[in-house]
Amino acid sequence: MTKTPLQRLREIMERLRDPDGGCPWDLEQTFETVAPYTIEEAYEVDDAIRRGDMEELKNELGDLLLQVVFHARMAEESGLFDLDDVANAISDKMVSRHPHVFGDKSYADAEAQTLDWENLKAAERKEKTGSDGLLDDVPLALPGLKRAQKLQKRAATVGFDWPDAERVLAKVDEELAEVREAIDLKDIDKIEEEIGDLLFVCTNLARKMKVDGEAALRRANAKFERRFRYIEDTLKAADREIRDTSLDDMEALWVEAKRRE
Repeated sequence: MTKTPLQRLREIMERLRDPDGGCPWDLEQTFETVAPYTIEEAYEVDDAIRRGDMEELKNELGDLLLQVVFHARMAEESGLFDLDDVANAISDKMVSRHPHVFGDKSYADAEAQTLDWENLKAAERKEKTGSDGLLDDVPLALPGLKRAQKLQKRAATVGFDWPDAERVLAKVDEELAEVREAIDLKDIDKIEEEIGDLLFVCTNLARKMKVDGEAALRRANAKFERRFRYIEDTLKAADREIRDTSLDDMEALWVEAKRRE
């Protein structure tokens, strides 16, 4: 009988983790040591999508799938669950969270569906943890910006949210003033706290404007890289070292790069 591609991958992982002749590196791994690779592969999937490289996306999705198979295999070895259990768990979840597709429920619009989705997730959280704390399962390991988005979005489902962007803008001004005060006091701990508050409010502003804060920051990063490379390339073409260039000269080239865009 011909093996499915997933069966083949599963057996490859079993062989890699086999104490008798398996791969020494794979045998040493634990959930904790593999987790950083799982996160890295997810970012590489995102990168391939942003670059529009579908061939690379296929490869990166394979790398990410391998992480799932790796974790499932380690769990199976410990008698916890296996890959079939993982697939069944997500299948059950998708069916239960889409009653408008797999049942007879209907929604007036996407907003109503989103609200019900959050209610369904809240019920699942309470059943799983015994707690109905709205923020209980927002993962601590998420990058700060992404976690801030999730915390704010979750709180907004119960009305704990600014009514409009103008109120958030006023809060941005308030937090910026507090950053200035902390800097004047030369209190490093307070400076860190106030800058954190400012970043949190800016994240909220992005959400209120229906902008993905992570995407906005990535765009700003790309713009900075593009303009800085223009400075480097222009100086190199003039046979000048960037380290020997004054800030005023670099700023002039930055403005030129901005104008060219």
